[in-house]
Amino acid sequence: MNPVRVLIIDDSPTMRKIIAFALNGAPGIEVVGEAPDPTEAFRLVDTLDPDVITLDVEMPKMNGLDFLRRVMKHRPRPVIMVSTLTVSGAAVTVEALANGAFDCVAKPSLQDDRTFRELAEKVRAAGESRRKRQDGLAAPTQAPAAPHSYRATERIVAIGASTGGVEALITVLSGFPADCPPTVITQHMPANFTRSFSERLDRLCKPTITEAKDREVLTDGHVYIAPGGQFHLEVFRRGNGFESRLREGDPVSGHRPSVDVLMSSVAKAAGAGSVGVILTGMGRDGAQGLLQMRQAGARTIGQNEASSLIYGMPRVAFEIGAVGRQVPLTRISQEILDPRSRPE
Repeated sequence: MNPVRVLIIDDSPTMRKIIAFALNGAPGIEVVGEAPDPTEAFRLVDTLDPDVITLDVEMPKMNGLDFLRRVMKHRPRPVIMVSTLTVSGAAVTVEALANGAFDCVAKPSLQDDRTFRELAEKVRAAGESRRKRQDGLAAPTQAPAAPHSYRATERIVAIGASTGGVEALITVLSGFPADCPPTVITQHMPANFTRSFSERLDRLCKPTITEAKDREVLTDGHVYIAPGGQFHLEVFRRGNGFESRLREGDPVSGHRPSVDVLMSSVAKAAGAGSVGVILTGMGRDGAQGLLQMRQAGARTIGQNEASSLIYGMPRVAFEIGAVGRQVPLTRISQEILDPRSRPE
């Protein structure tokens, strides 16, 4: 298979060299060009036709978000946002993800090989995603209309997502009414990013959406996003209801927060009174936790391959028998809220 051809866009010569070093040393990837600013980048997109672009969030002449919008309109292809871990950078990056960026990574460091591996993994996944869409395997999605009411009997919803999850969660939560069941979500994101993400979701959707806090009572009409980076989000029973817990600990299934940790806790706390959902993402995080939920009597839902940006996490969950029902992204909110929704 031909290597994934990458264009690097960053105003820092040093960072361009670091990114090029990280990618050229990874199998299956070829850096075909570098640009210090959007003007040169547009020229290289036209002449080189790269498979994937890595894009700095903050650049002279035009910021990364404006460049992304123009590329997606005129020459669409996967774009990976390379961001500093700052509050302002996080807000712009989250907006970029909501506007079609493939994923985000922290700027790689010569002192941390893990940042090199993460960047290379996401570039390869982005290249695979482009080829999949060119082959016509992925279907575009449209946000569903929000239902006027719901008939779900379950008392809590747990959702896990990774690469492609920003757009997917916007689609799903746009279909939730203001009085939705309490919903807990682990979306793989760096520290600082989940606060900006929850604020954006709160503006777009009818329920109240916030970052989860420790020992917070989970209530109807609220959605709780696991904070990125430091803690695992878990759910425990509290009287007749539930509360969130933030727990420090090592990464599980390669992640902190981990979808497996969240769903395992929901399986124990709520059992058959819960719904588990696995959305687009790389890797296998969430598969075992979703299986535990299904074994405890929960309804479990997986995003199907055609509507997944990356059919990794949903695939593994489906293959091990964790997914009770597999549906397109645009029908997941309906499936969560109304188990009698039409069959596939």
